[in-house]
Order: sequence, then C-alpha cells, then structure tokens
Amino acid sequence: MNITFIGGGNMASALIGGLLGRAGPGTAASAAQVAPAPAPRITVIDPAAAQCERLAREFGVAARSALAGDEAPCDVLVLAVKPQQMREALAPLAAHARNALVISVAAGIRAADLARWLGGHTRVVRTMPNTPALIGAGITGLWAVPGLAQSDRDLAQRIVNAVGEALWVDHEIMLDAVTAVSGSGPAYVFYFMEAVHGAAVALGFNDEAARQLTLATFRGAAALASQSSEPIAVLRERVTSKGGTTAAALAVMNERQLGAHIGDAVAAACRRSVELADEFGKDPLP
Repeated sequence: MNITFIGGGNMASALIGGLLGRAGPGTAASAAQVAPAPAPRITVIDPAAAQCERLAREFGVAARSALAGDEAPCDVLVLAVKPQQMREALAPLAAHARNALVISVAAGIRAADLARWLGGHTRVVRTMPNTPALIGAGITGLWAVPGLAQSDRDLAQRIVNAVGEALWVDHEIMLDAVTAVSGSGPAYVFYFMEAVHGAAVALGFNDEAARQLTLATFRGAAALASQSSEPIAVLRERVTSKGGTTAAALAVMNERQLGAHIGDAVAAACRRSVELADEFGKDPLP
C-alpha cells in the first residue's frame, strides 16, 4: 500500500512511526481492534527541507518538497497540514488523489470543503487525533462520508490505531465535540496538573518532588479509571471520606463551581471549532 502524507509535522510523524512499528507503548491494545497490515510504502510532501531530511533520516521514508511529475498515484492520501494551509495544499492534488482514500487529520476542515477542493472527491474520512498520539497513547475521533465502503472505514481505523484508540462518530458535527473534549483535552489536564504542582510547591515541596507527586497521581488515577468498569463518579466517591481531607478539597471546588466552569470551557472550545470550520471553508473572493 502506498500512503502519501501532505505535511510532515508532529502528527504525521506520529502516524508514520506507528505505521512502521515505531510508536510508543500505548498502541498495543488498541491496534488489536483491527488486524495489522504489512508496513506501507510512505511518501511525505513537505515544503520544509529540514523536515524532509528529518523524516527520511528517522523513518527511511521518501520525503520531498513537492509531488514529482511522474509520482505514482497513492492508495491513501493523509492530509496533515495546518487548516489554514489546506486549500492551497490541495490545489495540485486532485489527480494524485483520484483513486485514493483521503484521510484528513486537520481540525476544522469539513468534508464538503475537502471534496470541493479535490474536484469532487468522495472517499473522505475526517479524523481528530490528540497529542498523546506522539507516544502511541492517543485517541482519534473519526467520521466518514455517507456511503463510504466498509473496507475504507477499516483502513482508516487501522491507520489511526497505529497511534492509539479510535472512536467513530455518526455525524460530522460531532467532530467539533471531539475536538473540544479530546483534541483540546490534554491542555485541560496539563492546566490542572500545573495547578496541583503549584499547590504542592506552596505546601513546601521542591519542584522535583512536586512534579513527581503530580505526575504519579495523574498517571495512577487515569490507569485506575481505565482498568475499572465503574463510573468515574463512583471512583471519586470512594476516595472521598465524609468529613475527611478529600471532602474538604472537593467542597471548595464545588463552592467555586469548578465543574460547571470546566463544562463552560469545553463548550467554548466546541463553539470555536465550529467557527473555525466556517472560516477555513470559505473560498477566497475571485
């Protein structure tokens, strides 16, 4: 299978590494959901010479600044450029993508816009990965255009499973929600971790000890939740003894309506995702 990546940044690098068996430890369980395939032949198109050199050196893939005139058509075209660069990047690709499954990992570009810019292409899957994909521990939301063959859906899932878990959504608009929850989600977690780390330092720990306590706590809590079938609320209640230390902390959070504020923040991210899709999908004035 020939896969062409348009764009060679972090997410493309993560996918390439996963497809070639060089991703992080988080892929083992999720990759089992869809049977693995032989390593593909990968070509990367990126205008940055340094990026091309790095990809060729690290992964042994063909990397160049532009499509060659005699480039063989690809089986899968992965769009991994920034959303604001997408329309320009797709301009020379219509012929190259004619018989390919097109997979977009760019936030906010709707399938109808991709299809229009590719001359009416109909085999499109939109995805929304998140940054833990860089260590093989990501989760990717996927949506396929109506009527896409099951074999194409399986292939798209196999590709994203190379860097973690996959979750299909039934409606394209739900990718904006995926963006708000899991795409932006690592930043929310880092924000909370940053606050806990700062609180630990304020209580007298040095920076190294505060970091160790914070990272181990978040890592352990996430692992515990992952291995339990019980609702997260039940796990929280089990840590919270009536009148105890945890109850005192949660009382402050509830008094400040932290949960409601987090909900408002995620909703704001979702609204912004919709706005950006509207902006990116506009064709320039003639």
